[in-house]
Amino acid sequence: MGQFAVLGLGRFGAAAAHELIRLGHSVLGVDSDSKLVNHYADDLTRAVIADATDKQALEELGLQNMDAVLVAMGSDLQANLLSVVHLKSLGIAPLWVKASSHAHHLILHKLGVERIIHPEEEMGLRVAQALSYPMVEDYISLGNGDFIVEVHVAERLEGESLEKLLQSSPTPVHVVALKRRAELMVAPSPDLALQKKDVLVLLSQLSTLKAIAPKLV
Repeated sequence: MGQFAVLGLGRFGAAAAHELIRLGHSVLGVDSDSKLVNHYADDLTRAVIADATDKQALEELGLQNMDAVLVAMGSDLQANLLSVVHLKSLGIAPLWVKASSHAHHLILHKLGVERIIHPEEEMGLRVAQALSYPMVEDYISLGNGDFIVEVHVAERLEGESLEKLLQSSPTPVHVVALKRRAELMVAPSPDLALQKKDVLVLLSQLSTLKAIAPKLV
């Protein structure tokens, strides 16, 4: 179980904190708004009313023991940056920080922030991918055009083999795993016959995954 701190309990910060709790981690939630802190106090491991722009207040929170600290106050640029400056001076790492613009990103990068997040932009990309390829349940970008995608097998493909399904792809498609109800098959055999409701986890170039997408719907 990890220990995390979330500074700023607005919609983004609260959502991240709740998901960390759901995943079994310990979460310290911090906000200067007493109403927000009281609202989430029963949901989080610990909730504290504190000003994240106050260096002494940050020092008293014991953030040095955290696996990571998320600065979620993206809309208040001054508060966000001041908080980051204090956290860096206290040696708190790793830092994950919400950025609200390209200029904001550049400043955070110059401050040496390890992970800079653009939630609206990232969600927009995910929604666009979901709209364009509705068979793709989820995806992870590995960089250099490589993606891991989770694909639901169409009912019409029942009985087809993995090898036949993917044999005409322009570049290799690696079948990382196949999920069949409660069973997870890692690197399944190419001659495995598909069943309806199977879920494939594929690794390949985005251009290749786009090319084979029509075969999967």
